[in-house]
Amino acid sequence: MRRAPTVDDAPETEVRGTAWVTTGSTPAVTSKRSWRPRLTGRAAVLVLVLAVLTVSYASSLKAYLQQRQHIAELKAQIAQSESDIDGLEREKERWRDPAFIQSQARARFGYVMPGETSYVVLGADGKPLESVTALLPKRDVLVKEPTAWWTTVWDSVLIAGNPPAPEDEPEPLAKIGPPKE
Repeated sequence: MRRAPTVDDAPETEVRGTAWVTTGSTPAVTSKRSWRPRLTGRAAVLVLVLAVLTVSYASSLKAYLQQRQHIAELKAQIAQSESDIDGLEREKERWRDPAFIQSQARARFGYVMPGETSYVVLGADGKPLESVTALLPKRDVLVKEPTAWWTTVWDSVLIAGNPPAPEDEPEPLAKIGPPKE
């Protein structure tokens, strides 16, 4: 049991948020709300620990993401290397075929089989012309529209009835050579 405070117990100043007020013969104890700081020591330590953990996890997360990116790059590099290896193995198999070797010798070095005659077409500059082995795209190929047979017959009838003039025909060439400019 607690006893009631007396006047002798009243201090001159405030003690732990409790004020001693004397009125008449008996003192009364009233509680006074004092201003408390929002950031206590425990809260400051908690904020500090959370900040340290955040920085620690952020650096660890950054390292993790960098490692994942590096792993992805290495996987792509491995896939590219495996693709290159497959291509080289296919080429190696082609070189085991005697027909492929023969075609490469003809194309690269101009070799011919015994009994064959090799011809080299020279250009205007005296250098050998290279053959075009690639096909042109379909859009670049000139396609001649087929004409109906009766159109060809009728054009033949018109030309037979109206022959071209003799000056329209070019003179035959005495020597075959490049066109004169």
